[in-house]
Amino acid sequence: MKITVTRLDPAVPLPSYQTAGSAGFDLAASADLTIQPGQIALVPTGLVIAVPAGHFLGIFARSSTPLKRGLIVANGVGVLDSDYSGPTDEIKIQVMNVTSTPVEVKRGDRLAQGVILPFVRAEWNETTSASGPDRGGFGSTGK
Repeated sequence: MKITVTRLDPAVPLPSYQTAGSAGFDLAASADLTIQPGQIALVPTGLVIAVPAGHFLGIFARSSTPLKRGLIVANGVGVLDSDYSGPTDEIKIQVMNVTSTPVEVKRGDRLAQGVILPFVRAEWNETTSASGPDRGGFGSTGK
């Protein structure tokens, strides 16, 4: 699949897969910043990615980022839609510092990975009552 990408800064590297079996491509910081303890920050990547229609870009933490850096993707998984690809629609990584000390992020630090995924849009068919089997509500399998 060919994906159109625009570098807002020509010195920013293109996204890359680190191994032949990698599902996600690395997303790196395009600027230096300090993230204070408990703070959520938007880390710029310097990239605008044109995700094809019928797909979205999922932004996930790299497996080592929480352990080695103390940063997590603040919203669990970032979801970027295919219509977020205009000239000012820079991909930014929303991270949270879960440590008790400031975390320094340097330009080029790989913080997250992106995965292009297809999706299905639901068409809603409203009914007045649920008709499936009743399992007993939230948490019912843990009783």
